[in-house]
Amino acid sequence: MGTYLVGALNGLAMGSLLFAIALGLSLVFGMMDVLNLAHGAVYLLGAYVAVALLPDGVGLGVFVLAVLAAAAAGAVLGGALAAMTRAIPHHLDQALLTLGVALVVAELLSLVFGNDVHSIAAPAAVGGGVAVFGGTYPVYRLLVIGFGIVLAVAVYLLVERSRLGTVIRATVADRAMVAALGVNTGRVLAGVFAAGAALAAVGGVLAGPILGAQPGLDEKVLLLALVVVVIGGLGSIRGALLGALLIGQVQALGTTLLPQYASFLIFAAMALVLLLRPAGLLPPRTAVRA
Repeated sequence: MGTYLVGALNGLAMGSLLFAIALGLSLVFGMMDVLNLAHGAVYLLGAYVAVALLPDGVGLGVFVLAVLAAAAAGAVLGGALAAMTRAIPHHLDQALLTLGVALVVAELLSLVFGNDVHSIAAPAAVGGGVAVFGGTYPVYRLLVIGFGIVLAVAVYLLVERSRLGTVIRATVADRAMVAALGVNTGRVLAGVFAAGAALAAVGGVLAGPILGAQPGLDEKVLLLALVVVVIGGLGSIRGALLGALLIGQVQALGTTLLPQYASFLIFAAMALVLLLRPAGLLPPRTAVRA
């Protein structure tokens, strides 16, 4: 029983990371109607920022600085992607452009850091373990779970309870009307794109001590993020949270119980959800308008 409970904790940690990554993808699609296939490359950029700035035994202060540096780098890349895709209305064109950007970013990272697998140590202060369910569980993963909870609450308060959230939701519902009221919707949308990319880069740093950094990881993470967004409902923040938690549990428990079928179980879960709810578990309340 303890093994299964530890697996469930691993699922929560993975779900928290997937939520941080998929949230940006869902925001960009829901707000801007942009299919951003460079999202995984932004994540990989954050992971390599961790490789560059986080030697073994680093303190929490340096780790926080690495998170901030990754967020800044992700926001810059997100702003560039927003500018490039602003005048492209068709999803296929958006996908091709952002896929090209992803390939360029991944190749540049390979040239700088090489093709080796890089391991990243957790901060020394949280590198140990605590007794959980009769075994030892990494403190760092518990902190990742806590980060996911804080992020979910923060996003809820920002989107549902703040003035900025009201502007964002109004822009989703009727962009033309919000623009007529004097709001610069272009800046709002670019800010959302930059914020979503920053979250992906932060996810790269936080996932570093768990997944490391290596070429090709961007493709795997992008695929998982797309699965989360599709399961939750395209453009739905609540759906991204629920989808991330579901896929995190499926992956963790599948690895524990049926390791040879773990990848299959993820797509089987997606197929089952879409069979029962074609629009996703929690589709957005308002439709996206171009």
